[in-house]
Amino acid sequence: MQTLGIEKARAHILIEIIEYIPNSVVTKTIIRKTTGNVSVVAIDTGETLAEKISPFDTFIQIIDGNAEVIIDEKLNRLKTGEAIIIPAHTSNHVRANERFKMVATVIKSGYE
Repeated sequence: MQTLGIEKARAHILIEIIEYIPNSVVTKTIIRKTTGNVSVVAIDTGETLAEKISPFDTFIQIIDGNAEVIIDEKLNRLKTGEAIIIPAHTSNHVRANERFKMVATVIKSGYE
């Protein structure tokens, strides 16, 4: 059983299923459903995810390194093991002053 390259019913070490690539943002979606997605993201030093406003809540957990998550112009510095919920309909972007990996979970239900 696999979901987008990730075997179901088997333990995984998340930081090992995605690698850093110099000067890049790498995303691997591990679950994609109509009600939401779970992705693992590796962001190299100096890279930024473009500012956006999502119609859905997004849960971000840092699994390696440190990240800057800006929500409605408020800076949140997160380190390995920390998480934050980006509320729906808020301006946000993610910045890497050093490389880091994160799990991003978007929940779409409840917004119909």
